[in-house]
Amino acid sequence: MTSFSHLDKDGGLNMVDVSAKPATKRIAVAEAVVELAPETLDLLKRAALPKGDVLTCAKVAGIMAAKRTAELIPLCHPLSLNRVDVRFDIIDTPPRVRIETEAVTTGPTGVEMEAVIAAQIAAATIYDMCKAVQRDIIINRVRLLRKEGGKSGLFQAPALD
Repeated sequence: MTSFSHLDKDGGLNMVDVSAKPATKRIAVAEAVVELAPETLDLLKRAALPKGDVLTCAKVAGIMAAKRTAELIPLCHPLSLNRVDVRFDIIDTPPRVRIETEAVTTGPTGVEMEAVIAAQIAAATIYDMCKAVQRDIIINRVRLLRKEGGKSGLFQAPALD
């Protein structure tokens, strides 16, 4: 039988004990894609949406979310983040915004969840900022792209495009 790190000997939920693990540099990169109508993307690019500067707001939201990940994911360790970045790639055809987030820490556990949560909240913020002009926005392709550090070393997701 496989043992699960988040279950105790009786099958109850358990926060993983990382106290004996060495602190190493950890990096995680995640992405999300927000599909928009061409008209909505044009308004976003021209900063002409009713709620204001969409990408600046989404960047701040993503950074704030990464810092609060342990409050959202029940068994996630609170981390001291050294860096969080949120980057955007505006793509005209098909019309979409690709979000890439990066979280960095030095510690005994990884920052994958921080990067993923940052991408999701940045995407949700774009939705919120654009919903006045488009309700059928699609958020997809939320995934971990890369992680470095720790015992398991490097993970690199396969390309999708």
